[in-house]
Formats: sequence, structure tokens, C-alpha cells
Amino acid sequence: MKETIGIVGAGAMGSGIAQIAAEAGHPVIIYDAYPDALVRSENKFGKLMNRLQEKGKRTAEEAQATQNRMTYSSDFSDLKRAQWVIEAAIEDMSVKRDIFSRLERTCSDDCILATNTSSLSVSGIASACEQPERVMGLHFFNPAPLMALVEVIPAIQTTESYVERAEKLIKSWKKVPVRAKDTPAFIVNRVARPFYGEALRIYEEGLADAATIDWAMTELGGFKMGPFTLMDFIGHDVNYKVTESVFKAFYYDPRYKPSFAQKNLVDAGWLGRKSGRGFYDYSEGAKKPEPDTDRSLGEMILWRILVMLINEAADAYYWRVADRDAIDLAMTRGVNYPKGLLKWADEKGIDNCIATLDRLHSEYLEDRYRCSPLLRHMHRNNRVFYETNS
Repeated sequence: MKETIGIVGAGAMGSGIAQIAAEAGHPVIIYDAYPDALVRSENKFGKLMNRLQEKGKRTAEEAQATQNRMTYSSDFSDLKRAQWVIEAAIEDMSVKRDIFSRLERTCSDDCILATNTSSLSVSGIASACEQPERVMGLHFFNPAPLMALVEVIPAIQTTESYVERAEKLIKSWKKVPVRAKDTPAFIVNRVARPFYGEALRIYEEGLADAATIDWAMTELGGFKMGPFTLMDFIGHDVNYKVTESVFKAFYYDPRYKPSFAQKNLVDAGWLGRKSGRGFYDYSEGAKKPEPDTDRSLGEMILWRILVMLINEAADAYYWRVADRDAIDLAMTRGVNYPKGLLKWADEKGIDNCIATLDRLHSEYLEDRYRCSPLLRHMHRNNRVFYETNS
């Protein structure tokens, strides 16, 4: 029999991780302090299984067997039966530390404890435990059943053998694990900040409207969604909070500075699709604005955002947040970028990246446009990220 997986939190993320584990054949205990959340999770999962049967993707027996592996509980002590527990509660350090302290008192000594935090210090969460060596981060992306990537983040206290077991477990679930250093926002939420931040900067400067920037990134850049469509989809309350937390975590580095334009939307309650209004109007009969499809304007927008993304990816590599392959894999499998940013840097030319960043820095005299030392080092030594013999 496969190991039992405990899940703390029956929201969208916790329920999604529970689904992955149950469909992989594991008994799952999903805990939430609020019975209504458990009812919603169970009903949603039942409807999902029914839809999969209707589409011929699951037999009735398979669907029922998967549902039978799920146990929904508002009794925290039920988690003592788990060999793994993955916490998917709100992004609040004090809440998470309290949960892990309780987990340690409840679960067996050999139970591995993981947090799904997207930006908080895993080492800080682990310090709430007497045995922090068994605590790590396993960061799934929403919707968890559909997104392949899982960031695996060892705390500085974590024992290596536990990390290797976690990577093996994630692969058995047909997911793609990438290891990241325990630094603010890990790989994806750090490297992706300019996709939103530089788009917002261009918008606030009046160089282009939201529809034009989205057009440039999708039609010319090959991204699945433009930054404004994506922010509206995520929800501005969520996206702004992540940006704000990353800004604070990096000691107010201007590279991660939040946008007043987005804050105004949050203050107004214009949160995107879920509220019916964000950068776009989603009310019935509303007409979506047409972009300016001037190609030279579009290329300027694409390159300015792309070079900032490349710079962020290079800095993540420079500071050993992750290795080259993990960074490019994280961005293509975690947020569906059309290609890895370090591979893109080679194609565009390291010298071209440096020249553009230096021009922006000279124009604005802002530290947000400082060029990564790694790019300068590579240019001086005539190196690229992907050597032909690598």
C-alpha cells in the first residue's frame, strides 16, 4: 500500500494537491478547520470525477476508487496516520509556524512535513519544529493537477535524504521537480516579477495601453497570456500581495517595486475577472479594447519586458537560487513561457542584453535597471549560457 498523504487546507491548492496524490494511488487525509470548506472540496472533486467519466477519461470504477482514497476531516489528530503532510494554508508566517508546531506534536517522528508556501522562508517555518531537518518546501502551481512544475525547497536545516525522497515522490506523481534555494519567491515568482512589473511601468508611462502590451507579448513574443490579462485572471489582490511581499523580502529593492496603478485597482475592488472589472471590463456586453498593432511599438514593448526577465533569470543563476537548467525548466513548465529565458538570452545576444539594460539605466538612473554581474562577466569572457559542447 502506498504512503498516506496528509493535506492541511481544503482550498483550491490543497484540494488540487490532494487530487494528484489520490489519483496516483495514495490514501489521502485532507484536513481543514472549517467543515464548509471540506464539503465544498468534496463536492467539487465528485463533480470533477463525474466529468472525467462523461468524457471517457475515467471508468466509473477508477473514479470511485480515487474518491474512496480521500478522507475529509476537521479533526487535526487524523493527520497522525500520514507519512507525508503538505500544508497549503494562507501565506502567513505565524499561521504556518503554528501549524508545523502542531504537526510535529501530532505526526510520527518519521513523517516528512512540507509547506506549499510560494514566498515565505522555509527555514523560518521549519524553525517552529524540534526536528526541522524533516521540513521542506514543495511549491505547486495553480491549478495543481494541470501544472507540471513543483519547486522543491530545502530549508537550511533539511536533511538531504528527505529532499531526495521528495523529488522521487514528485516524479512518481508525473510532475517535474526543480530544486531551488530558500530565498524570497524561489525561482518562478522571483524571475516572473518583471513580466508584470515592467509591463505596468510601460503602462504607467503612457507608452502603450494594456491591450497593446498584451498583444505584443502574445502575438510577437509567443506568451500564452499577456501580463494584464494574466493579472486580471490571477486577481489583483493576490498578484499585488505577492509583489509587495517580494519587495519587502528583498529589503525594498526597486527592481520589485509594486505599481500604483495596480494598487488603485485593489483599493477600488477591481480585482479582475472574479470581480467583473480589472484592467479590462468583464461585464456582459462589454467590448474589449483593440490594441495598437504597430509592429515597431510592439517589438519595443516585447524586448523591454523580455530583457528585464532575462536579467532576473541571470541574477537568480548568479546568486545560486537554482542552476541553469532548473531556471529555464521552471519558467517553461511553471508559467508556460515559450522558451527558457537563459536560452533566449543566448539567442538575443548577451551584448545586446547588456546594452539595452545600460541604456535603460542611463535613461532612468534607477537601480531597477542595473545589469546582472553575471551578464557582464559572461560578455567579458565571450561565454554563453548554453555552450555548444554543454
